[in-house]
Parts: sequence; C-alpha cells; structure tokens
Amino acid sequence: MDEKIMQRLLAAASGREEADVVLKNAQVFNVFTGEFEAGDVALCGAYIAGIGKYKGKEELDLAGRYVTPGFIDGHMHLESSMVTPGEFARAVVPQGTTAVVADPHEIANVSGLAGIEYLLEASEGLPCSVYVMLPSCVPATHLETAGARLEAEDLARLAEHPRVLGLGEVMNYPAVVHGEAAMLRKLRLFEGRPVDGHAPGLSGLALNAYAAAGIHSDHECATAEEGKARLARGLHLMLREGSAAHNLLDLLPAVNAQTLPRCLFVTDDRHPADLLQQGHINHLLRLAVEAGLKPAWALQMATWNVAQYFRLPRLGAVAPGYQADLLVFEDLVSWRPLQVWKQGRLAAEKGKPLFAAVPTEAAAVRHTVRLASLESQKLQVPALGEKALVIDLVPGQIVTGSCELALPVKNGCFTADVAQDVVRLSVWERHQGSGRVGAGFLRGLGLRKGALASTVGHDSHNLIVAGVSEADMLAAVREVQRLGGGLAAVAAGEVLASLALPLGGLLSERPLEEVQQGLELLHKAARSLGVKKEHDPFMTLAFLSLPVIPKLKLTDCGLVDVDLFQIVPVALAAAE
Repeated sequence: MDEKIMQRLLAAASGREEADVVLKNAQVFNVFTGEFEAGDVALCGAYIAGIGKYKGKEELDLAGRYVTPGFIDGHMHLESSMVTPGEFARAVVPQGTTAVVADPHEIANVSGLAGIEYLLEASEGLPCSVYVMLPSCVPATHLETAGARLEAEDLARLAEHPRVLGLGEVMNYPAVVHGEAAMLRKLRLFEGRPVDGHAPGLSGLALNAYAAAGIHSDHECATAEEGKARLARGLHLMLREGSAAHNLLDLLPAVNAQTLPRCLFVTDDRHPADLLQQGHINHLLRLAVEAGLKPAWALQMATWNVAQYFRLPRLGAVAPGYQADLLVFEDLVSWRPLQVWKQGRLAAEKGKPLFAAVPTEAAAVRHTVRLASLESQKLQVPALGEKALVIDLVPGQIVTGSCELALPVKNGCFTADVAQDVVRLSVWERHQGSGRVGAGFLRGLGLRKGALASTVGHDSHNLIVAGVSEADMLAAVREVQRLGGGLAAVAAGEVLASLALPLGGLLSERPLEEVQQGLELLHKAARSLGVKKEHDPFMTLAFLSLPVIPKLKLTDCGLVDVDLFQIVPVALAAAE
C-alpha cells in the first residue's frame, strides 16, 4: 500500500480525520468470530478504516441492515457466461460477487496465450476483480485436438502477471499419478502457489499420489464421501453448483466445524439464464442455508475461505485494512444485496449495476472456425458388430453412463433410433481444418428430429453436433460455420434458431440480456425437436466431448472410455 494512502487510512481508523464514507448503524459480519457485530463501517478510499463509532464526509444510515464481505467465486470459467467479462460483471456484481478466480482454459484451448491475454485485458479495471489460474491442461488430454498447446515454458510468460494466482484445474490426473515430465514441469513452475485439482472418481493410492504432487483442491466431487476423502488427504473442497453440474446439496454433509475452513463455494460453469434468474454465488448461499447450513458458515465459504485459499491478503473480510468490497442486505434469506460496494465505491444498487461494459479489442480471438469440406460419410459408424456402445446421459450431471444397444442398420452402418431415444453424435475438429470427425451415439436427450450444433464443446471446443439425420446435422454445421462460431438448431434443413459467438466460438459481443433472449429461442427450438425438460440442451451438448469426466465421451478422435483413458470402438464385436 502506498505510504500516503496508509497515512490517510490510519488517520481515519484512529478517528483523527473523518472517513470518506461511513455506513452507520450496521450489523457487520465478522468472518473471524462467525458473529455479527453492531457498529459503523468507516471507508477510506478503497479500504476499510474500521468498525465502531465513526464520522464521515458522507454518512449512510443502514438502520440495522447486515453488512458482509463481497462474495468470491473460487473457480469458474468466464467463457460459460457466453459474454465478455464486462457483461459478465454487469450480471454478477448486483448479485454480490465482487471477485472471481477464473480458469481461462476454454479460450486457451482455442487461441492459446492470445486467448488468455484477451481475457486479462478485457477484465482489467472491472468492479468485479478477475483473478486467473493459468490452464494446466491445454489440451486436456491426448485424446482430442485443441487449437493450441501450452507447455510450462508458455505458461511462464504469464506466471508473474499481477492477477495470475497459480495453476488451474489439473485434469490430466493420469499424467500426475504417473509423474510425466511435462506435467511435473508445470507443477514445479507454480510450487508454493495455489494449484487447483480436477479428479472425479480418484481414490485410494492414486488420490494419495495426486495430493503428494502438490495439488491443493478439487471441485469435481459428486458425493459427500468423495468430498470427505479429499479433505482427509489435505485438499480443499470446492462445493460446486453450476448450470450442468449440481453437486452442492450432495456435498454439504462433508462440511462440519473441523472441515469448514477448507470448504468454499464455486460455480464452475454458469449460463446466462441462471445468472439472470437465479444469481451467482448468492444462489449457492441460498441453497445451502435452505438445506440447513448455518448462515455464518455459508458466508465464510463464500468470502474468507476463498481469500485464504488463494492468498488474497486484503479480501474476504470486513475488517480494518481490508479492501472495501462490501454487501448490504435487508435479510439473510433472499441473499439479494441492496447495495454492492467495490473498493469503497457503490457499484450496484437494488439489483442494478451502476457501470457499463467497455468493449475490448478482440481481433486475436476471431475467425476460429476452420473446417474441411463437409462430407456426410464422416458421420457414419459401420455396423461391425451386433451392438453399439452408446453414451448414456445422466440428468443434472456432467458424468455420463454407458450402454450397449442394438441399433438399426442402414447401408451397413448403425443409425439413430428415436424409439430407444438414441441419436447420432459427432465432433468435428475445427481448429486446423484437418477434416477429422469422431462419430458415435447418444441416449437420453429426447431429440426426435432435426439437429443441434455448437462450437462450445469442453474443453477443446471442437464443433459438436447431435441429430437424427445426416442431412440436418450437416445443415447445423453449415450454420455454425457461417456464424463464425455459435449455436444452431435445425429441422428439415431449415435453421430454426441460432446464436453467433464470434469470439473464439465461445463469446458474444452482445449484452447479456440479448444473449439470453437468443438462448431462449434456441431452447424453444430444441424443445420443439423433442429435447427433454430436464436437460439444458446446449450445456448438455457442451460437456459430451469432455474426456476427463467419466464414463463415455466423444472427441474428434473417437469414442473415449474415460476410465480406461483411451479410444474405444463404437461397434461391439459379436460374442463368440
């Protein structure tokens, strides 16, 4: 802190000078005691001078309302909002989020370091501090094709950026467990700094090895038992509630008085509709408290615990010398703040942002859809056996099951079977124009006709298409190609709805509300094609190409058995 700023702060804290702003007659949440304290909150510039009795140049009587630290999202992807960082801030700051820890591996998988640099530049100076964990796995695995490859020497170029905190979710846990040199170089680069994990289903000795490598957290837990296992091995537990993965309530039993300091809330991936309708981190507090978690514990998990894990020394508390990121609440039930203060300035009030999004130059992340010629035979799966190995959707989760099904055969190839709720699935490599397409099948989506296509396909973000007929799948691909990236719903060769995402095939430059309107039209179109209500059509589609989440996933290289960590045939050989 600058000496002059410190002198002013001390003068205000000691009462020798008036504070700039005083929030009078508040009930202040103390993260250190877990209690509420009656008093005034004195602000001096961007910092809190003290809690007690104060006079200020500006005084606001809160009349007993609650004051808490601003919420911090401990793990998220800006790209999942489908809007620029400025538009994202407009959505979440009124909900009480004043800082996020972002892993930009989505845009990094498309545009490499240029993508990360774009997000860093676009998030500079926002009323929501955007910290970054550098992507550890670009590409996530050797079982897919990304638009870039980032090794330790590449990450080193950005490692000392003032908003870079550490290494992002280490998804390639086999590389960690087996001590592969390239992964160890990345871990050594960030030794002594936060390193996030991503290890669904990992247990026993393999989990021991993962923890021994210096990985400090995991957000991929689906059960309380998994959560307890990570806590028992010294990892921090990130309780996730996203748009596709809903794990919060299942993980709450892992939180107790002993484990509380090592538990924190994260959203991971949250779509525009959920941001606008449900909220952000405040939604997680609402769910947790309704389920019986103590409000004080929930507040600690949304503020102090996050700041401590990421070593953010002046965030996460309402206390002298801390940054004046503050929320004012009428009650601790709705968790919708009346006011949001960021660095001592009012940033949002009554659910409305008091700032505008400023456009950022984005040439480095445009024109990212590069496809070879579109040939329908690439979508075909030869019927080399009696049955096909099919991806089986699990509602509300990003994990999938697997099933073996006898499918109709046409011209020697397996085809969709709407009677069994089975549709075609294909993933098109879209970064290098290689023409490589992985083809398979999906059960449980509900699609009865037409096709859905998207360039949002975690984590390599190739073009993923689900459909009944080859013709409609190709029509959907053409529309997304025309948009320069985005989402499309097609039936009988006609585009029913589409949304352009020209920045990396992931982000729109339109306001969040307009993007949501476009998504609503896409969802309406998807429902008209039969997609079940329990599925967010395009969020579901996005995770079907993620080969680090069990059980079966599809990439441009083919069908992936995540447990085996290898490509497996779709057609199953006949029993002898």
